[in-house]
Amino acid sequence: MYVKKNYSLTETAFFNSGKHLTWLVPYTLLVAVLYRYTALRLFSIPWLPLSLLGTAVTFYVGFKNNQAYDRLWEARTAWGSIVSSSRIWGSNLKTLVVPAAAGNPLAEGLAGTKQQMVYRHIAWLYLLRRQLLAPTVWEHVSQSGLYGQDAQQKLQKIGLGLFGEDITEERIHRYLSAAEREVLLTYQNAAAQLLDQQYQQLAHLRQAGHVGEGEHSTLQSILNGFYEHQGKAERIKHTPFPRQFASVGFMMVCIFIAMLPFGFFSEFGKMGDNGIWVAVPFVVLISWVYVVMELVGDYSENPFEGLSNDVPMLSLNRTIEIDLLQQLGEMEVPAPIQPVNHVLL
Repeated sequence: MYVKKNYSLTETAFFNSGKHLTWLVPYTLLVAVLYRYTALRLFSIPWLPLSLLGTAVTFYVGFKNNQAYDRLWEARTAWGSIVSSSRIWGSNLKTLVVPAAAGNPLAEGLAGTKQQMVYRHIAWLYLLRRQLLAPTVWEHVSQSGLYGQDAQQKLQKIGLGLFGEDITEERIHRYLSAAEREVLLTYQNAAAQLLDQQYQQLAHLRQAGHVGEGEHSTLQSILNGFYEHQGKAERIKHTPFPRQFASVGFMMVCIFIAMLPFGFFSEFGKMGDNGIWVAVPFVVLISWVYVVMELVGDYSENPFEGLSNDVPMLSLNRTIEIDLLQQLGEMEVPAPIQPVNHVLL
């Protein structure tokens, strides 16, 4: 998540959309030269069909961008629910799990059981994040050629690379026992299995009399919510933005940019021999605007890629981790995640 109010000129020009000027400017100049010195000047596109096409492209790309933003916001909402439910989980564990016999001192090991369940939840958070960051075949970083190389560069310069090595393994070693860590290797969906272990331990507490029927139902409903939140995030991660919308929008932008010079040059040519050169910066600027519109939607489709505009899962995990540890009464807690170069992940 980019946290600065505005992108700087360098960030805009180099890492986001400015690279496209390396082909927009040469293409526009090439058409301008051909239009000025060859018979290509006999070919022109009237303003009316060109403007109608531009309007149609704008509406289509705008619709696509709205849908892409909805995916991003739904992903952030799911993680917001995880934050709230995690705090509720910690508080309810602390107050609803009690000694089996009223009036007796705290049963031996009960405090350790509560701590274990809280620790397991923290491990679940980091495992879920790691699973959601695993690249899919349609994400930018998985593409071949220059497209994939550019995504890899973004990942290192304005994404996960800013925050160093993944800390998931370190967190798992801290919060899970050796036996739990070993069995995780056998699971296809380790995060979901950690939730299942919470269910099993909660059932044991119910059988031992440490949790009443109503309290058991309350705690179980919180765990049900975690399954739902994980399912929402996984659905967004593993369901690509409909490619018919994305691909057609991309093609429409390309067609419009290809046609744009032939409408502008014929009109500006009426100003005289140098009118075409006056038109060049306008063609480049308008083309760049349409490229930016396409890129905004393209990089909003997948909110779990580890890029600068993704859901800041690492920061959210650390926030939950701090809250839960302090609920347990622990004084030594990790520091909150801070933005690096205005990027918070």
